[in-house]
Amino acid sequence: MEVNQAKQEHLLALKVMRLTKPTLFTNMPVTCEDRDLPGDLFGRLMKEDPSTIKGAEALMLGEMLTLPQNFGNIFLGETFSSYISVHNDSTQEVKDILVKADLQTSSQRLNLSASNNAVTELKPESCIDDVIHHEVKEIGTHILVCAVSYTTQAGEKLYFRKFFKFQVLKPLDVKTKFYNAETDEVFLEAQIQNITTSPMFMEKVSLEPSMMYNVTELNTVETGDEGTSTFGKMSYLQPMDTRQYLYCLKPKSEFAEKAGVIKGVTVIGKLDIVWKTNLGEKGRLQTSQLQRMAPGYGDVRLSLEMIPDTVNLEEPFDITCKITNCSERTMDLVLEMCNTRSIHWCGVSGRQLGKVSPSASLSLPLKLLSSVQGLQSISGLRLTDTFLKRTYEYDDIAQVCVVCPYMSRES
Repeated sequence: MEVNQAKQEHLLALKVMRLTKPTLFTNMPVTCEDRDLPGDLFGRLMKEDPSTIKGAEALMLGEMLTLPQNFGNIFLGETFSSYISVHNDSTQEVKDILVKADLQTSSQRLNLSASNNAVTELKPESCIDDVIHHEVKEIGTHILVCAVSYTTQAGEKLYFRKFFKFQVLKPLDVKTKFYNAETDEVFLEAQIQNITTSPMFMEKVSLEPSMMYNVTELNTVETGDEGTSTFGKMSYLQPMDTRQYLYCLKPKSEFAEKAGVIKGVTVIGKLDIVWKTNLGEKGRLQTSQLQRMAPGYGDVRLSLEMIPDTVNLEEPFDITCKITNCSERTMDLVLEMCNTRSIHWCGVSGRQLGKVSPSASLSLPLKLLSSVQGLQSISGLRLTDTFLKRTYEYDDIAQVCVVCPYMSRES
């Protein structure tokens, strides 16, 4: 939308044009068989057409470029570029010309002018040119305000403005999911959908972790010395297609043993997404800080450090548990082992584990056996803090596959 502030005739003319990449010219080929009435007429016409590709005239894609015919769409994360020209249409010289370009968004007003200094004079049929750039960081309505002030030969100071209104659209839909592992690892799944009408080349999708975590990308498959992307060699995202990225975050060594600190961490990091569209036009988005729901471990956390995948029926096997004091006080813990229908613990129940300081942990080797085949859940552990007489029960700690070694295979 363009609006003039003043209705009087001005000596200067203001022209504003958006700078965008051109598009490839497309043809609509018309062909027929030689035995049809036109014969080879259509074929000869396509070969004489300068816009077709020689030797491949039937392709819709041509060799020529087409300049933009309209303002087009602007997406969040792209760079908005515009050419501003002020031309002296009159027969007299004007002085003290000042051209100012501002971009008004819903939250702020930005000055995009390369220089705020006035031009001393502008002769007839001469012009002042400027190119402005701005990385779009907000969606919604934007208004480019171009203002021109100058002085005539008679000493009269004149001023006019023009407004150019456009919409900034959202290019990607980003959804995230968090998965808390038994250890302090956190898995992040990022779903990225292209909601534009043209394909995108995904140049980079990375996770910048917070200061307490290290990140490992799980989007490649190791083949020899180099990793191959799970999305293939050509990383294109078609319109309305969705792609899933996976990352694993591990606490840094200086924070790994501080259970209370890691327990309360909700800020994980932010995604950095870089893509290219038509003829290499670049866009970039950074999400806000991603936050997860902190896992509720309670005062005492019990996790497994070692457990076999498969065990034999009615044969003892070893596991290693890790007990962490997540509270801010010292605990004096007693371990009780309660048998279930399928799981039977080996050893003395009611064992004194001793005092555990805040954020401290201890490893506890245990032995047990299963009397039932199949996938069995390890349950029946109970910890009691003798200081406060509080009891913590742990069921479904992990699962183990129990097989019978005496069962013969059917031939």
